Amino acid sequence: MSNTRKEINSSRRGFLTGTAVATAAFALGGRQAIAQSSQGAAAAGRRMLGGLEVSEIGLGVQNMHRTFHSLIPDRKDMIDLIRAAYDQGVTFFDCAEVYGPYTCEEILGEAMVPFRDDIQVATKFGFDLDSDTGAFLGVTSRPERIRAAVEGSLRRLKTDRVELLYQHRVDPEVPIDDVAGTVKDLIDEGKVLYWGLSEAGPRTLRKAHESLPVAAVQNEYSMLYRGVETEILPLTRELGIGFVPFSPLGYGFLTGAVDMQTTFAPSDFRALTSRMDPENRSGNMTLVEIAQQWAARKNVKASQIALAWLLAQGENVVPIPGTTQMPHLRDNVSAAQVMFTDAELSELNAAIRSVTVLGDRAPDFVMNWNGTEAPDA
Repeated sequence: MSNTRKEINSSRRGFLTGTAVATAAFALGGRQAIAQSSQGAAAAGRRMLGGLEVSEIGLGVQNMHRTFHSLIPDRKDMIDLIRAAYDQGVTFFDCAEVYGPYTCEEILGEAMVPFRDDIQVATKFGFDLDSDTGAFLGVTSRPERIRAAVEGSLRRLKTDRVELLYQHRVDPEVPIDDVAGTVKDLIDEGKVLYWGLSEAGPRTLRKAHESLPVAAVQNEYSMLYRGVETEILPLTRELGIGFVPFSPLGYGFLTGAVDMQTTFAPSDFRALTSRMDPENRSGNMTLVEIAQQWAARKNVKASQIALAWLLAQGENVVPIPGTTQMPHLRDNVSAAQVMFTDAELSELNAAIRSVTVLGDRAPDFVMNWNGTEAPDA
């Protein structure tokens, strides 16, 4: 076992057994008490999402069934990549039933069998999927659908619980109190330890937290999309909630892999985003140039600057870059070692915020979900 792995296992044991609450939970043979324990300080190289301790950089497994380029990765390669991430210190893995659909949970479930008790798994409910075909039918958080989604996720993940369960998108027809109540029942049953919301409106987030303490919020956030800085990110800090940026590399844009000559397949999600239209992309390339300039200053890669910048935005921030390539995995994990002085961070922040990003980050139907508020009970 590597020194890194020993440190992680030691940290995890300390976290789970260092409080009377956790000790009581083990004595009772359950996990609910752990889930309700208070937030503490994270071990070195780790961060807190509410009361859940995770690695400071996670791994998103969304594209392990099909990449943006519409390539289908080899399943064994993806399992090897997940296990390599664990060997390099990653213990936080992010998935959802809709990824695939279903396939990515199955891949993660198979990969994590050897180290299940040493990691933190996140998955999500909130979309209505045809149980036979997996076809997308809309947004729903009806209590019976939440339960069905969680049972399916547990089966595919080959586990009896998930550490973090998100509402993937807010259902405008279901009060958030009802959603929280259903999740609370799942916590009481030991099937869920903590819960979170993704792309929720601020009023819904605050109300959800009042109903059942929220551990984490997941939204898109990167140098290329900073919309959360106005309201949502400050609110998570106020409430002591973790913040998990998805697409922290702007769907690969901030790595420098996309230039003005790049074309996208029609099925590539990026082809549907107006910020990648040539007339907008040319202006947005300034952000790539900033990342590359700082990469040269720090003798690292542009992707590592982008991730390190996110980590520097607050101790509650835990990016989850996704990749299907081993070299990119190593780069992403190593980004946690890139540090900025206060003066450097101030300079970098000013440079990034001087750029006006052109175009939308997603198609209209996806943008319409962002910031949705749940109805009153």
